[in-house]
Amino acid sequence: MFDTSPLPHYFSPEHEQFRDMLRSFIASEIIPNINAWDEACTFPRELYRKAGALGLLGLGYPEEYGGTPCDIFYQIVLAEEFARSGSGGIQASINSHTIAMPPLLAAGSEEIKRRVLPSVISGKKIAALAVTEPSGGSDVANLRTTAVRDGDHYVVNGEKTFITSGMRADYITTAVRTNPAVKGAAGISVLLIEGDTPGLTRTELKKMGWWVSDTAQLHFNNCRVPTRNLIGIENQGFKLLMHNFNSERLFMAALAYGFAQVCLEEALDWARQRNTFGEPLSQRQVIRHKLADMVLRIDAARCLVYDLAYRIDRGVGDPAQLVARICMAKVQATRAMQFCADEAVQILGGMGFMRGTRSERIYREVKVMMIGGGSEEIMKDLAARKLGF
Repeated sequence: MFDTSPLPHYFSPEHEQFRDMLRSFIASEIIPNINAWDEACTFPRELYRKAGALGLLGLGYPEEYGGTPCDIFYQIVLAEEFARSGSGGIQASINSHTIAMPPLLAAGSEEIKRRVLPSVISGKKIAALAVTEPSGGSDVANLRTTAVRDGDHYVVNGEKTFITSGMRADYITTAVRTNPAVKGAAGISVLLIEGDTPGLTRTELKKMGWWVSDTAQLHFNNCRVPTRNLIGIENQGFKLLMHNFNSERLFMAALAYGFAQVCLEEALDWARQRNTFGEPLSQRQVIRHKLADMVLRIDAARCLVYDLAYRIDRGVGDPAQLVARICMAKVQATRAMQFCADEAVQILGGMGFMRGTRSERIYREVKVMMIGGGSEEIMKDLAARKLGF
């Protein structure tokens, strides 16, 4: 099997200890149950508490809020190991706070941090990010949900859609327009809206993949949100959201090549066991070439992410260039995932079309990875602009 051992100049013994612990957790708590959870389109809320007890939900957060300060490679390990479950939906839900809470940590008041972060990091509460709207996805600057100030509250009206953990979330980090008279990026703010706010209703959405993860459309009808729940400065939330997307995209890139690796391993195992015309399928040249092409794409994506993570961690490189590289890493990795899922299903043949194989599930989940967090088209255009093309 192709050597995928983590490189020592990127990963320390402490990283590998964390990897071993996380791999054991996923092997015992998730993998034996994931097929049943997927068919049920849900999983036990208790899993958040179990993950929180192991410190999985607090990576990168200060100890004073119950977190564990760490470098970026712990996040890479988290993505790689969650991908081994073969389920994008489970990691999307368990880790939905990783896109919901960074704006709060970066710009929230001390009061809101102490009120919210410990409960989320421990797994007692669930957090979601609500940016996308029915009228537009990646065009964040054009959002229409309004928050009009009324005394010590904002009155919120509008809709959000495709919100991961939207049905369960206790806290919803929400992009709103606090100055409706101003179009574009100006006038956008970030509010923390609590899940029990009167006027908030939720509609569950059915999806091609990520069945186990709840996804919702949120409706805000005159929701009164305390002004103390403002995150950052009023009308200056756009940059906060854009910075948040950079870390999300890098995490998605690591997930994507991780899922591609799962497809490779399942396809190789099947090819070695499956006999055709007196020989294992793996002895057929055309199959070996498919497997080699999968390795090629996985390794290219992994090396790009590792190099980029090193640059970010060490502060090496122009910030605009790093944003461009993040965009390209997401495109490269999700294309690798798409290619490997397709080839794995082809190698598995009829079995690849059956529910219960990891490659079949990953095949259904490719497109959400290529679209979510910024579509491939948006990523390439943003990269070109950051590179000065």
